[in-house]
Amino acid sequence: MKTYKIAVLKGDGIGPEIVEQALRVLDKISELYGVRFEYEEGLIGGEAIDKTGTPLPDETLELCKRSDAILLGAVGGPKWDDLPTDKRPEKGLLRIRKELDLYANLRPAKVWEPLISSSPLREEVVRGTDMLVVRELTSGIYYGEPRGIFEEGGKRYALNTMKYDEDEIRRVVRKAFEIARKRRKKLTSVDKANVLEVSALWRQVVEEERENFPDVELEHLYVDNCAMQLVRRPSSFDVIVTGNIFGDILSDEAGVVVGSLGMLPSASVGDRYALYEPVHGSAPDIAGKGIANPIATILSAGMMLKYSFGMDSAHDLIEKAVERTLEEGYRTPDIWSEGTKRVGTKEMTDRIIYNMERLRDETP
Repeated sequence: MKTYKIAVLKGDGIGPEIVEQALRVLDKISELYGVRFEYEEGLIGGEAIDKTGTPLPDETLELCKRSDAILLGAVGGPKWDDLPTDKRPEKGLLRIRKELDLYANLRPAKVWEPLISSSPLREEVVRGTDMLVVRELTSGIYYGEPRGIFEEGGKRYALNTMKYDEDEIRRVVRKAFEIARKRRKKLTSVDKANVLEVSALWRQVVEEERENFPDVELEHLYVDNCAMQLVRRPSSFDVIVTGNIFGDILSDEAGVVVGSLGMLPSASVGDRYALYEPVHGSAPDIAGKGIANPIATILSAGMMLKYSFGMDSAHDLIEKAVERTLEEGYRTPDIWSEGTKRVGTKEMTDRIIYNMERLRDETP
């Protein structure tokens, strides 16, 4: 029996309860597909600060390095807001991305037909939207040096540096081309090449890489135009690849377009390691109440099956079970509307697992 080792970082707020539900789904996958998952827990975020004084203990980093994949809940909360910036829970996330060289962030944005009315856009505009934003995650303006706030001539000024070398661009672009090849074979590269030298290099590297993927249609868009087209024609996008700061903004916009932020999974992947987590935050105001939406974390576990373990059919089974559960009208409070069935965290997962079993039995 194939065995996969998963580092489990539950984190803060609703993190522990939603991760627990995702593990229940993985246990069902283990039963249905004849694989074994071994879980080992580590500390991260506020919980790690309280117990060790640091948002990412070295022990957690070592755990991640000896695992086949990482499943993360959420970090942060008002309890730690007054700490110095370099000591806050979010720094644990930034460090783990850098230390494990998780250079590509994958953010799916899919419209679930039962929730289509949640989108702020007209149904005929948003229907059929199913895109993936690939964001470069470990370089660019968020990491560039020099940076800081300085004083010169009695006046303060601030400086941040946007910097990419061609290898940093090439690897994330290549990853995006490879993903697009397995989807609908369309890639949109987003830059600001008419203004920024960094973007000019970005576009040059993209053009070089397209020679290796002649079967993938390539489109270039300036970032401001892309932001507009995401609202005008969201269903026309397949895979979008872009730099760190543009990807940060556009992936959030894509999440709003599909109208269900509480259901968005994500993956941060490199050549050796991969971390999977929901997009939403730690929601400390509802922690422990049993009402958090587990679907984004469950879908993140599904991405783990696909991208780390090559279990595409298991990933597809989870997505189909989620869709059927929504079609049946089950809703956690964040996505509830009149006429649907309000359920809690565990009850939603119970129904998804039930539908996984039914759908597996229906498969020839």
